[in-house]
Amino acid sequence: MAPSSQLQSPPFYRSREYPVGLDSHVNTFGLHCKRQYGQRLKKLTLDAKFTCPNRDGTLGRGGCTFCNVASFSHEHGSIDSIAVQLANGRERAQGKSSKFIAYFQAYTSTYDEYQLLKQRYDEAVADSDIVGLCVGTRPDCVSDEVIALLAGYQARGLEVWLELGLQSANLETLKRINRGHGFEEYRDTVIRARKAGLKVCTHLILGLPGESHEDFLASHRAVLDAGVDGLKIHPLHIVEGSTMAKAWRAGRMSLLTQEAYAESVGELIRLTPKEVIFHRVTAYAKKPMLLAPDWCAYRWEGLVAIVKNLERLGGQGHYLTDSAGDQLSV
Repeated sequence: MAPSSQLQSPPFYRSREYPVGLDSHVNTFGLHCKRQYGQRLKKLTLDAKFTCPNRDGTLGRGGCTFCNVASFSHEHGSIDSIAVQLANGRERAQGKSSKFIAYFQAYTSTYDEYQLLKQRYDEAVADSDIVGLCVGTRPDCVSDEVIALLAGYQARGLEVWLELGLQSANLETLKRINRGHGFEEYRDTVIRARKAGLKVCTHLILGLPGESHEDFLASHRAVLDAGVDGLKIHPLHIVEGSTMAKAWRAGRMSLLTQEAYAESVGELIRLTPKEVIFHRVTAYAKKPMLLAPDWCAYRWEGLVAIVKNLERLGGQGHYLTDSAGDQLSV
């Protein structure tokens, strides 16, 4: 039976002011923005009514097994225009930043006709306080035409990131979670994108069904070998409305504990060259949408565990340094 208890997080974990200290051990996206722009950039998340090829019938139906179908608002009603979404995002971020990145996060944000993509991207970066563009997508949905389009925004001086959802380099895992693509599609897209000068950020999930710590290491190694500029890593968590939620309720899934996740992601960080930028090292979700694990309900709790691990065993690139402290090539 699925566990029903909810952990109570200490008050300081709930505070946005709690000094986690990740920047002292990791080359974070926040540090990158401070170096480039003198301040942290706030990402304004956008939903442009895109879909996915493994949801619309092109490759399959139902999406990835970890995907929360119900959370995508445009399947259940209308959504605001890009301009309104940006305005709402600015209001929520008031006082935190004066410069922003337009972030197309929902679904596959390169999966549409070229002119429609260009129209939406153009609208998103039209205002002077938008200094960047992040586009989240699948590795099998990035044409040369789209790469050239994104490179054009970068040539204008924008901070452009192509975010690729890989999740795992293990083909059997990718089949198991219904991704609909393999690692070779990912590698090909990375090569083409980086050849055009684009920065690539890759998403990895730790704790997918059937995977071990050794699988996490293998995926991380494969991503580094292919070439990457940024990483987003987070634990598998079960959300309401996903295919995995059914398996979890039936008692067929085990999830990483906070301690196990901190140990695994800590090792990956120590194996990562210092020039790679970490956009994320954990994730959280709100209840009741979040079903498990309970520790993912608290924004800071996972970060604190990771920082403690890094303080104890070393930070980013620690395993890639020689006795003189110089980072080794990989």
